[in-house]
Amino acid sequence: MSTLTTDHPAWIARKEGGVARAVRTATDLWVLSHDHSGRRAECVDGAQGAPPVIVPTDPANLPSAIPSALHDGLTGLGTTHRLANPWLWDAITTAILRQVVRAEQARKLYRAWCFAYGTTIDRPQGTFSVAPPPAQVLALSEQQFQAVGAKFHRTALQAAAEQYGRHHGEWEALDAPSLATALTGIPRIGPWTAAAAAADYTGDFSVYPHDDLAVRTWAERIAPAYPWPGKKDKSFLPLWTGWAGADRTALHTLTLSTLTWGSHARSESEDDPCSSYD
Repeated sequence: MSTLTTDHPAWIARKEGGVARAVRTATDLWVLSHDHSGRRAECVDGAQGAPPVIVPTDPANLPSAIPSALHDGLTGLGTTHRLANPWLWDAITTAILRQVVRAEQARKLYRAWCFAYGTTIDRPQGTFSVAPPPAQVLALSEQQFQAVGAKFHRTALQAAAEQYGRHHGEWEALDAPSLATALTGIPRIGPWTAAAAAADYTGDFSVYPHDDLAVRTWAERIAPAYPWPGKKDKSFLPLWTGWAGADRTALHTLTLSTLTWGSHARSESEDDPCSSYD
């Protein structure tokens, strides 16, 4: 058994079943789709270079110390497969748009932002869009940010766009921990946003903000009988990371599997956990 991780807001459910999204790599624009027939990647613009990378995560690497109910819920997913976001700028954009707002609102905001100012692709699988590039973000007016509900995020997005133009080459060569640290040098990008962007881009969720409300919420739903710390209790983070100890693969597996479980448990009728912010 295997499960696709669909935490990124670009994944859209198809009427025919399954999900699909558009992604930009260094050279191309791709549409990825996943349904009962499997996964497909189609280059829709560019030189058709290397396709986006799907990262598998084996539940055998879960920390042995976690509660049995949590272990059973996560191993039930089988091997999880997640797209490592091939465009660092999109990973940064996505993390910034998650600041302050609830997760469902962040998904709607991301999609509205991309459709309004990004590149739109019409394919048999549906209509998709990717984020506007940094140069275009810098050219947008305050009124244009406000028109899609991103007025609060304007200064962070434009600061990130300015820094990205100067530093993206060196950032793209960094490992996940170093990238998370480097991104905190952008104004209005704190540790939470930087870590979320670094995890999305590299596919390494050992650097994800593990006390994010989404992680806590899904963990509690998987193992409701476990005595989890309260919402304002600061002991969740050391508890979560302590189960993995120094094993970054175990921490990655625990966190990503929990988010994968949540992405499939979520429905439009449920309340989504609120995004954390810096």
